[in-house]
Amino acid sequence: MDVNDLRSIVTVLSLVTFLGIVWWAWSKRNQANFDEAAQLPFRDE
Repeated sequence: MDVNDLRSIVTVLSLVTFLGIVWWAWSKRNQANFDEAAQLPFRDE
């Protein structure tokens, strides 16, 4: 295994991680939590 193989593996793992984060951020089950968090700066307590 040379350095180019390692670079390819890291690139693929980075892409998979990025796509996982995007999927998590846009999933419907997290929408309520994100909507609540978006309103935090506007709450007057």
